[in-house]
This record gives sequence, structure tokens and C-alpha cells, in this order.
Amino acid sequence: MSANIHRLAVSEALHSLRTAVTGLTPDEARRRLAEFGPNRVETVRANGWLKRFAAGFTHFFALVLWIAAALAFFAEQQSPGQGMATLGLAILAVIVINGLFSFIQEYRAEQAFAALARLLPHEVSVLRQGAVHRLRAMMLVPGDIVLLAGGERIPADCRVIEAFGARVNNATVTGESEPLPRDAEASTAAEPLHARNVLLAGTTLVSGDVQALVFATGMHTEFGQIARLAQATGSVRSPLQREIARLSRLIALVSVALGALFFVIGQQLGLSFWSNLLFAIGVIVANVPEGLLPTVTLALAMGSQRMAKRQVLIRHLPAVETLGCATVILSDKTGTLTENRMVPRTLYLGAALHAAETAATLLDRHAHFFDTARLCHNLKLSDSGWLGDPMEIALAELASRASGQTIEQERLDELPFDSERRRLTTLHRDGAGFILHCKGALESLLPLCTMVETGNQTLPLTPERVQQWIAAERSMAEQGLRVIALGMRPLPERAPLAQLENQLVLTGLIGFRDPPRHDVPAAIDKCRRAGIRVIMVTGDHAHTALAIAREIGLVTRSTPRVVTGDLLRGMSDAELQLALDSDEILFARVGADQKLRVVRALQRKGAIVAATGDGVNDAPALRQADIGIAMGASGTDVAREAAHMVLVDDNFAAIVAAIEEGRAVYDNIRKFATYVLTSNVPELVPYLAFVLFRIPLPLTIIQMLLVDLGTDMLPALALGAEPPEPGVMQRPPRSPRERLLNAALLLRVYLWLGLLEAAAAMAAFFYVLGQHGWHYGQMLAANDPVYLEATTACLAAIVVTQIVNLFLCRSERQSVLATAHLRNRLIIVGLAAEISLILAAIYTASGQHWFGTAPLAVETWLFILPFAALMLLLEEARKRARRS
Repeated sequence: MSANIHRLAVSEALHSLRTAVTGLTPDEARRRLAEFGPNRVETVRANGWLKRFAAGFTHFFALVLWIAAALAFFAEQQSPGQGMATLGLAILAVIVINGLFSFIQEYRAEQAFAALARLLPHEVSVLRQGAVHRLRAMMLVPGDIVLLAGGERIPADCRVIEAFGARVNNATVTGESEPLPRDAEASTAAEPLHARNVLLAGTTLVSGDVQALVFATGMHTEFGQIARLAQATGSVRSPLQREIARLSRLIALVSVALGALFFVIGQQLGLSFWSNLLFAIGVIVANVPEGLLPTVTLALAMGSQRMAKRQVLIRHLPAVETLGCATVILSDKTGTLTENRMVPRTLYLGAALHAAETAATLLDRHAHFFDTARLCHNLKLSDSGWLGDPMEIALAELASRASGQTIEQERLDELPFDSERRRLTTLHRDGAGFILHCKGALESLLPLCTMVETGNQTLPLTPERVQQWIAAERSMAEQGLRVIALGMRPLPERAPLAQLENQLVLTGLIGFRDPPRHDVPAAIDKCRRAGIRVIMVTGDHAHTALAIAREIGLVTRSTPRVVTGDLLRGMSDAELQLALDSDEILFARVGADQKLRVVRALQRKGAIVAATGDGVNDAPALRQADIGIAMGASGTDVAREAAHMVLVDDNFAAIVAAIEEGRAVYDNIRKFATYVLTSNVPELVPYLAFVLFRIPLPLTIIQMLLVDLGTDMLPALALGAEPPEPGVMQRPPRSPRERLLNAALLLRVYLWLGLLEAAAAMAAFFYVLGQHGWHYGQMLAANDPVYLEATTACLAAIVVTQIVNLFLCRSERQSVLATAHLRNRLIIVGLAAEISLILAAIYTASGQHWFGTAPLAVETWLFILPFAALMLLLEEARKRARRS
């Protein structure tokens, strides 16, 4: 963006870009297009699809499984008939499943920047060599003269050279919701972004007509700078992603280390090389929870489906859990906490304040006020309704409802609104005479007024009455209202309008408000009770932001800390972090880079940040935040594409529901992690016994995979779909440093539940061997019917105790009786699938062939059941002791 063009006079601005009021010549335009490039937002080249896809198959967790599969295939070649090829294929299936889920999970095409381009108009009127042409916006170059009318989107950064009643809405770039006047006069603003003669690409001209000089296109516009900033902001991995990655590395390293250790032990004990290799691979596979990653992914997907029912669309699965541990919500004001519309709130008529809802009852005594409200405007009537400034629309609608009249009346002349006059004046025919209507800032109208209307009488505007009106205007402004004064003057004859703007009658004041969403106060209260801090970050004025914050209960103190963009610009990073220690703080008049800076400052303080937004200016902060939350209805495409989740109906209260679901998802991940890791112990113990005590191997690798990827899978998913436990929103957010698998959980898994299952599994194995007269030291062939039945009993004992464990894992503290309800229908489905699968594996010919099983007698099942009952009773006793 040119640093000084806004400070130049029109002729100087044209000269600086070597152009004229008639525009560029076609040849010069083509030359500049070749030099500056198309007027479009460019995207940074992302990693190729092949690289993204390969990443899901080459992380450390996957590499361990690749090695295990390779060893299995190698062992099959050296010693055929041991089932190692089947094992290798099973491990490869695990790798493929995990890799595909990972790719889908990380699939995030860079559509945010295509959305940026879509915000720019496709065609625009351009003046070239004195003739008007309709060209595609991407063909614009610096030096072009563009012609814009109310309702059109600005195609590039432009310097106004001629304007008539122009006002622009910069909300998509600066976050400022109030339409701002634009004119051609040289500005003294420090930077073009805040100059009154500058139009920014991607914003909207809400009213008036403009002729403007293009001085920046494409990535050189303020719009393009935001795009570059958003692209430079890398995606932040969620706490769950970081924890799963840490856990995967830890489990993989431990598995490999144990496999190598016991391979050495086996060698020392005199095992054959291939038996020893089989044992080492078994140890690795037993310790690696192959189903963990796909189960986590599917649990997050189910959480996102539940959120969708609450009007929350999840674009990035880990965001489901991240929101559950959010400690801070950075919320935009306009369109997020408020409705993004101007609503008349207060009227000052007859020296008294009135609610705008009572307008109809005030019509008889204040008809002139309502006539001005109805007639003094720059609106255009279309098939879809009025077009123009939202404030003018709201004012005209209020007057039309109160009077029952339309806005149609002959208008003879107009003095347009501009930043110097700060008022709009129109002249209308009124019967045999004329009437002048005027509206604008009170300080602009007061010098023109000599009388004041108080009900049915008109009185002189004395100094005392002037002070009363000024006090009323100040009182309304302190409530965060945008205050407009209205005046009129009856005229017996017509004259030049500029000569008639005097001796006006001041008729009243009206205060507008962008109202808060009705359910926002309750949502903020719930966030506070859940230990989540809400901080407003807006591009609007400080007094407006503070008034809204008070109304919704975001601030309660008399002097909260308000940090404006100018103040923030002068703060060091350390000062900003210290300022964020304030209990009640809000940010006003901040830009895109400053909102991003606030996000980063909070993250440096250890906060998990959820940032909401709806404008283009919010995209960088949404990408940087631990979770970006965009508005679905009023938000821009850019914000939605940059965010992790979207509020479909823009309902801030839906965030609270999403937080509850997020917390439940994390709890559920711990539940099914407990469930799937518990079975690792009875899978590992048989291999340890095989080496240390020289007994037949109690559980084959294929049977182990049957548990991990078969019988355990659906019950684990059922735990991932558990509803939130009572009181989940009455506790503070979990620390991001809290481990998914902490010491308490690991002790419960490996030294309690797992050992109980291992005892049942080994007891069942030896029970069957004992029934057939086996004695210690006797080794059995892999196809011996006795051996097949004994390993099947070990497998069955693990599955039966896992059925009990399913109910034990539904809560870490509550009794099974308290969670005996079956509102979660997946529990029933999981149980049915688990039982059906184990019975099919044991009692069908194909199951026996694939998994090396044999039918079990009823007596064996009866032997296993008491172990399951004992496991239930012991765990219930432990939970009761913990609750007491």
C-alpha cells in the first residue's frame, strides 16, 4: 500500500501514478498488467498431496509396525507354515487403516485464499482513455480510474478522487461495523488504512457514488497483506494431537526396547533363532495398541457428529477435543456477540428519554421528528427492499412503522453527508410550500438551530437547553449508542439549499445499537462457571465495546482494563503478557496483526486459545489459535475456511455446548484408552511366561490381533460415544500439560485391571492343559488339538474379562450401578459384536482356520466366569475406596 498517497491532493495523486482523470491508455494498462500482475490474491504453495499422504505412513508409530511386518514376512520365508505371513498382512492392514485416517484427518486444502479471491468483485467499471469499460476485476492495474456505486464491493485499494454521499463498510478488513464517510480531500491520517479518502479492497461501498484511483492491486493491497499473514501463520497442533504423538513415540520405543530385551533373554535361555524372533515380534505387537489411532479418529468423528446436531460444524477433527480444554475464548464483537445490525434503542424527544419501541405513541406530539426520520436518507428501493446504510434503513423503518406512511415523497434537492459537514440535508415539497430535513451529529446541527421542539410547542434554543441536549447525547453515547440528531425547517419558497441550512428547529435525538444476541449473557456465565475466560477483541470503538461488554456481563467492574489498538501498538510483548493478567480486559480498535499478536501472547502464557471471528481480518488469528471458530451465517468465506469449526447459525451459545462435548470426548478417549491398553497385559504375559518358564506359547500373535483389531474395536468405539458425565461443566479446563495417560491411569491399567485379566487368561490356559493331562516341560505342536483348545481358552478369558472391563471403564470413579443405563446404544452393539465375533472365531470352521482356535466345552466357560465376577467386585471396591 502506498504510504503517502492519502496525503496528496487529487492532482498530485494522479501525477504520482502517472495517470489522468481520463484513465490509462489501453497500451499502458497492458504494460502495467504485465509488470504488476493480475489483481488477485495469490496462494503460497503447500506441500504436495503425495507428501501429505506419505506422512501418514512414515511417522514413528507407523515405522515400528513396518519393521514388525517386514520381520514377519522374512520369518515366513525362513520358516514357512508358522503363520507369519498372515501376521505380516494383518500388520500391513493396520498401517493402511491408520494412514488413511491420518490423511483424511489432515486433509485441509488451502481454500481460505480462494475464498479471499471470491470476495473481490468479478467485474468493475473502469475509465480508460475517457471511455467507460466493464472489465474483470483481475485486470485492474495501479493508475486505473474505477467508477463505483452504492452496494458494490471495492476491487482494489483506491484513492478517492470524486465522491457523492459515499460511505463504506470496512468490517471485513478492519472489524469496524459503522459505515464511514469517504471524500476526495487530502487526509492527515498517519496511514492509508484510516484515511477518509481511501477505499480498501474487499470492503463495500454502502451508499453514494465514487470515482477512485487504483493505487494497489492483488497481494499489495491491505486485503492481500492479510492473506499473506494468514498463509504465513502455520496450523497449530491440538493438545490431543501432541499428546497422541508423544504417546505413540513412547509406546513404540518401549515396545521395541522390550522386544529387543526379551530377544536377548531368549537367546541366553537357548531358544532357537526363529522362535526367539517370533517371540520378539509378539512382544512388540502386544505392546503396540494397533487400534488406538483409528479409534481416536473415529471417536472424534462421532463427537463432531454430535456437535453438528448442536449447529457446530467441525472442519478439523482434533478441534473437537481441543475446545474441551480451552482456557480462553477471544471473541469478536460485531456479528459474534452482537447481531450485526443497527437497531433504534432510545429516543430523546420533548426533553425526555423514551424507548424506541414506544415510537408510535409519540407520533402525534413529534410528527416533525418522524417526518425527518422517514424522508431524510440516501436509500434506494429494490425488489428485495431498501438498499443503503443500515442505520438509515433502521431509521426509515422506525418512522414508517410509527406513522404508517412510506418513504415516498418528492425530493427536490440534497446536500450530501461528508466527514466535514457530518450531516445530510434534503429538501422536499410540502403542500404549497417546502420543507428542509436535516440529520447528523448533534455538534453539527446545534450551530444551525435556533429553536427546539418540545412536544406540541416550539421554543427558543437557549444556552440552558443546549446543555440539556448535550447532556442527553453524552448519556446515550456512554451506553454505547450511536447518536443522531434530527432537525427541520418549514420554507415558504425554494432557494439554493446551502443558503437554507440555518434557523433550523431541533426535533430530537435517536440512539442506535448493534444489540447483543439474546443468549450471549447466559453463555458467558456458563463459560465463567466452567473456568473459561472470555475476552472481547474488536475493531470497534472502545466505548461501544465497553457498553456491550457490560450489557452481556463480560465485565462487571467499574474500571476494567480497555486496551486500544494505538495503546497495543506501543506495548512490548512482555507488557502485553502482563496486561493479560488483568481479570477483566478487552481490546478495541485492533487490527488483524494485533489480534494475532494477542492470540500468541496468550499462548505464550500457556493458555489454550479459542478465537472467534467472522471477517477477513480474523483469518490469521483463527489459524494461529488452538481452535478457530468462525460464524457460519454472517461470516466471510475466508474466516470459515481458516477456522477449525463453524457456528452454523452464528450462535455464540453453541460454543458452550461444543465445550461440553469436547470435554466429554477427552474423557471418553481416556475411557477407551484404559479399555484397549488393559488387554495388552494379558497379551504380553503369555509371551513372558513362554520365555521365562519354557511353557507352550499361551496366545498366538493372530489371536492377539483378533482382540486388538476385532473384539475390542466396537466396544472401544462405544466408550468413545458416551454422553458427558454429570458436572463436566462445573470443573475447570484440564491443563494442557496433563497427560492423556497419567500415572494413576497407567497403574490402574497395568498393575490392576491388566493383571486381573492376565491371571484369568493364564488360569484358563493351564485349566485346559490340565484337563488333558499336560505336565510341566512338555512342549506341544502348533497344530496339536490340546494346544489349540488351550490357546482358545486363553483368548476367551481375555474377551470375557474385557466385556466386564467395558462396564468398568464407563467411569473412572462412579460405580457400575450408576452407569448401568444404556442410553448409549453403541454399548449394546459393541457387546453383541464382541460376543458374536469370539463365538464365530471359536465355533466356525473358517474362524478356526484363520485364528488357530478349537471349540471350548461349557465347563471351560464356567471356569472363566468367576474370574470375571471377581474382577468386577475388586474394581468396585477400589472405586468405592477412592470416592470415600
